[in-house]
Amino acid sequence: MRTGERHEAGSGATRGDEAPPREVTATGLGPWPGEDPVEAAKIIRGELGSPHLPFLAELPDRGVGSDALGRTACLLEELAVDVQPYGWRLVDRPGKDFRRAASALATDINVLADVAGAEEKSAAEVKVQLVGPLSLAAGLHLHNGERALMDYGARRDLAASLAAGVGPYLSRVSAAVPGARLVVQVDEPDIAAVLAGTIPTSSGYRTLRAVAASEARESWRVVLDALRAAGAAEIVIAVPEIEAPFEQILAAGADGIAVPLKALTARQWEQLAGAVEADKRLWIGALDVAGNSLPRVADSVEAVWRPWRQLGLPATALSTVRVTPSAGLAGRSPAEATAVLGRITQLADGLNQLAQG
Repeated sequence: MRTGERHEAGSGATRGDEAPPREVTATGLGPWPGEDPVEAAKIIRGELGSPHLPFLAELPDRGVGSDALGRTACLLEELAVDVQPYGWRLVDRPGKDFRRAASALATDINVLADVAGAEEKSAAEVKVQLVGPLSLAAGLHLHNGERALMDYGARRDLAASLAAGVGPYLSRVSAAVPGARLVVQVDEPDIAAVLAGTIPTSSGYRTLRAVAASEARESWRVVLDALRAAGAAEIVIAVPEIEAPFEQILAAGADGIAVPLKALTARQWEQLAGAVEADKRLWIGALDVAGNSLPRVADSVEAVWRPWRQLGLPATALSTVRVTPSAGLAGRSPAEATAVLGRITQLADGLNQLAQG
């Protein structure tokens, strides 16, 4: 493990809004196995010492409220949720499910403070994750059981409520790791279906109308502006590779895109090349974790380097890249998840060797 390890290359420690030295780094997507936030924080911060990016783990194995949707819903201002058989529902006042989600998140932030405070040299950055406004609207239900996504007013209110709630959240995280540069990953797992109009209604007999790309951009812009005002130094929007709306994400003002590598088409790689040339960050899910065993580092390096070279991108531009697993690690054992983080840092090292010639 690399507990508290700090990379000595470049300009050294980076604090607050100061941009870190440009080199390929590694991070995880957020979901983590088990129910122990102390163990999770120690492993993640140990394996992802600087220059890599440790993250605040999501532990869905703890149950209701520790899932990504409930965790984000408890951030909402002037909106509350509870759990019904069909999922999370917007309600008039907070109940036990809302309080359980808020309590779990508070525990995780307190643990982060304790673990980071005990480190000899704390990491220069920390990442948090939240569900983006469109996938949040797809996952939350109205009083009548229909998805909030069906109602324009509900979609607008959710984006505004989330924007209002991220400030206190980032303030608490910042207080837990004083001086650390805050990075935010906005997850939009349902975005392709939202934009295509293929999200089913509660009955399942029809689908909800597609959300316009212009509305998606505006919803993201509202949340991204609030995150920046709250101190976020880097914000990426994470999407699946299928029909990922890269152009809309960048038009909304995101600093970068997080996307799995495996099924990217040649056209998508061309779009990502344009983002790299515009000095945007590219988080590539380059380590395939779908199988029973991890791919070799050399194979994962080549999976990034081959399209990079074919597109004519310079090796030095690899410094815009963070590498991640292809998916969250909640379905793995803690030992397997730890091995994934070790492998992903090796992948970053391999790409750095190419970047530096």
